[in-house]
Amino acid sequence: MSADQNSVGELLAATVPMTRTLELEFVETTPERAVVRLPDRPEYHNHVGGPHAGAMFTLGESASGAIVLAAFGDQLHRAVPLAVNATIDYRKLAMGVVTATASLGRPAADVVAELDAGERPEFPVTVDLTRADGAVTAGMTVVWTLRPNA
Repeated sequence: MSADQNSVGELLAATVPMTRTLELEFVETTPERAVVRLPDRPEYHNHVGGPHAGAMFTLGESASGAIVLAAFGDQLHRAVPLAVNATIDYRKLAMGVVTATASLGRPAADVVAELDAGERPEFPVTVDLTRADGAVTAGMTVVWTLRPNA
């Protein structure tokens, strides 16, 4: 299996049912940046009328997965990307459409070099979740690994 930059959103929608459930829109997926949008739907709301924390977490994790696939899709024949851990800090009330923007915390070439050396590299992906006015409503870090195939 491989993933090119144009098909990352379709690949995630096909293989991760929650992305379809939340109707996530993959706006941009490159090795440098992934942008994913959560629509404003009443069925996703919490008790204060904004997106539920679980929906926001899924949005952020999905953006992190999109950049991982865009950056390391050419390595899928020899390694499986797996989330190791994730943290999220909710900062402001989110209302309306929420957008997650993810970036790699380490150069992709360094991660691949570790994989080439027979290691199981770990690397952070940082994600900012913003509302339409640009305010950052949450910050997230997902640590990923590329687990070499046996």
